[in-house]
Amino acid sequence: MITSSIWLPATLIAGALQAWRTAVQQRVRATLSVNAAGLVRYLFGLPVAWALLVLYEKLIAADTFPAIHPMLLLFALAAGIAQILATNLLIMAFGYRNFIAGTAYSKTEALQSAILALVLLGERLSPLSWLGISTGVAGVLVLSVGGQRIGPGGLLRVLGQPAAICGIAAGFLFAMTSVAVKRATFEVASDDKIEAALIVLAVTVFLQTLMQGAYLFWREREQFAKIAASWRVSGQVGLLASLGSACWFTGFATAPVALVRIVGQVEVLFTLGFSHFYLREKLARTEAAGLLLVAFGVILALAGTGLR
Repeated sequence: MITSSIWLPATLIAGALQAWRTAVQQRVRATLSVNAAGLVRYLFGLPVAWALLVLYEKLIAADTFPAIHPMLLLFALAAGIAQILATNLLIMAFGYRNFIAGTAYSKTEALQSAILALVLLGERLSPLSWLGISTGVAGVLVLSVGGQRIGPGGLLRVLGQPAAICGIAAGFLFAMTSVAVKRATFEVASDDKIEAALIVLAVTVFLQTLMQGAYLFWREREQFAKIAASWRVSGQVGLLASLGSACWFTGFATAPVALVRIVGQVEVLFTLGFSHFYLREKLARTEAAGLLLVAFGVILALAGTGLR
């Protein structure tokens, strides 16, 4: 069963869930360290990821589990490490700037994903899609400078700030995650791409829980008590993270990586709402303009795909 049309709704839902999860995780960050705040998305998300796989196998795939090639573990491990580092960098970016700016910097992942997917997977985009990506990056730059009129030297100084470095680096690692996840789905002997995506998700989250949990036990053991105390909010983070990742992984498995990441930029629109209404952060007109520019870039990129 090949589900070639599921990627668009899955990606839109993923963007909404990711914005929601990031907003909740930002609140957890007030009481947890960077590594502990990162761990909660895997620790509390692991039961959800495995439950999604079991339910899909029982209800949709007729309980016929496909063969898995050993290379899946390698690609899942690479995706897991990249996502852990990206998540930590994103949380650090929030500490330097606000929620919107931190998310905006990381949204350069759309451009970085397009380049990596072209080089590593041979995925090509139309000129109009590249124009859409460039428009989205322009929106990110508007957000990053807060609407100030600055020259090239000033722009370089802004991009050299810790928030920008962390956010852009997070975007690169999220792009690497996307490519690794896509490659991992090739190692599942099934024509059902959703099934392959859920298998990769379950394996990846399990490995992430082991890796970041072991690191926290080694370096920040006291954080486990704080994680337990925050279980109500941390549980929400895990639930939203696994549901969102299931949608992202489904998108990667059923469509070009770059296309999924481009459409995934709609997250910034949801970010606008969560930042203003959930985190009570003030929104400047220039920030709204930047977010709208990013959204326009998504529309251009979609138009360039010849979607039908």
